[in-house]
Amino acid sequence: MREVTPLPRGRHRLTREEVLQSQRGRMLHAMAHAVLEKGYVHTTVADVLSRARVSRETFYEHFRDKEDCFLAAYELSVEILLDTMAAAAPTRATTPHTRLRRVLSAYLDVMSQEEAMARVFLVDVYAAGPVALKRRREVMNRFVETIAGLLEVTTADDRFAVEALVAAISSMVTVRVAVGALDELPGLLDPLMKIAQRFLPAQQRRSA
Repeated sequence: MREVTPLPRGRHRLTREEVLQSQRGRMLHAMAHAVLEKGYVHTTVADVLSRARVSRETFYEHFRDKEDCFLAAYELSVEILLDTMAAAAPTRATTPHTRLRRVLSAYLDVMSQEEAMARVFLVDVYAAGPVALKRRREVMNRFVETIAGLLEVTTADDRFAVEALVAAISSMVTVRVAVGALDELPGLLDPLMKIAQRFLPAQQRRSA
């Protein structure tokens, strides 16, 4: 996650809403980078405070506890990824294969560039407890629906194939993020697209 600009020192003309937004953004950024460095289990509220340069009182004005802050960072990663994928989708008529390639390329690129976000989204979410795991499953379903829309699938069998495809992509990206091999992610595009061909309905494979 990109660094959030700190508040200016001394007097400023920012509204309370802008101050709170800045504080929250810095704490989410701090949480993501603390997790990147130490992992969710070993990250503490104090780690977030020191990185975000906020008081403990300020932290608890925004979040109930460490888990609540992490979940907010996770939700931000979801928003960034979905926005990135939506922006990459072609606006004019194209084949499902082309739409998938452009969206997948954008996904791999942003994951390779945003290591802290990638760790939050793909790795440490599994250590953050049952609420995070439930949310992870909901987000995976949302990604399945997004890809299903790109591929224009209409049957239950095709949707299941899309679910399998998303799971395969997630697994291959996760293992690389987990060991810090982010430079390998863009290179997954062509191999993944070859695999994706097998998941496309027959008429889409012919048109790809």
